[in-house]
Amino acid sequence: MKLKSIALFTLLIPGAAHAKLNVVATTPELGAIAREIGGNLVEVSTLAKPTEDPHFVDAKPSFIAKLNHADALVEGGAELELGWLPPLLDGARNAKLAPGAPGRIAVAPGVPLLEVPATLDRSKGDVHAAGNPHFMPDPLNGKIAAQRIGDSFCQIDPKSCETYRANLAKFNARLDTKLAEWTQLLAPFKGQQIVAYHNTWPYFAQRFGLSIDLFLEPKPGIPPTPAHLAEVIAKMKADKIHVIVVEPYQNRKTAEAVAAATGATVLDFAQYPGGVKGTEGGYIELTDYLVKSLAKALSATGK
Repeated sequence: MKLKSIALFTLLIPGAAHAKLNVVATTPELGAIAREIGGNLVEVSTLAKPTEDPHFVDAKPSFIAKLNHADALVEGGAELELGWLPPLLDGARNAKLAPGAPGRIAVAPGVPLLEVPATLDRSKGDVHAAGNPHFMPDPLNGKIAAQRIGDSFCQIDPKSCETYRANLAKFNARLDTKLAEWTQLLAPFKGQQIVAYHNTWPYFAQRFGLSIDLFLEPKPGIPPTPAHLAEVIAKMKADKIHVIVVEPYQNRKTAEAVAAATGATVLDFAQYPGGVKGTEGGYIELTDYLVKSLAKALSATGK
């Protein structure tokens, strides 16, 4: 009788029969996708803020405690978090997050990376040996990340794999539908040139047939100089480029000065859900905002 009572009591306690996976994501879009795939079977926290430069995240001591208690870590990889994540993991001393462990989920290994340098030359600025690590703005790379997260959740928690697979299928179906819509929306602007502050958007540009290869930074990670900005302004005027995209942690005043000299529009862009107002919903909602706001800006400048 006592055993039956214990079994009944266990069933009545929320989460007693199945403790949620404690998942830590390095950046908000990875956290958003992990929530989509894990559903109510996971508890997800994110280290980087939506408005923070992912290369220079404020590595708080509280992050060590989060990583110490985590069942899984979802990271971009490709050196994106190289400057701040390794010391946190060293402090956390969590074997579940060791390289090669099921709980160490890096999504970059499944992604065809762009801009892989033939040789490393630091005089060219902040160049990454593995290639450009800002791959998540391409929705197809979002699908690759979701697949990798789903596979890893199944490995960590095999009894719930059917649920993870179902959630993955729903996410992919929704993303496929939106991708067709986004492609159609940006199709009239194929080949259009856009200026960015930093080289964050090559994957987004490739997916939608845009050209985002003129930057306010003279080299990746190097602050704009007056001489370089004068060159950018001259090229924008010559090539009739009318849109500048800027992320939350970048100097908007610099972009506004260039816009004032060229008649361009400054457009707030973000890599992460919540980085721009109205994108808090998740990865698909963020991409929807990026595509629609860019299409609107390009349409207005075209007129």
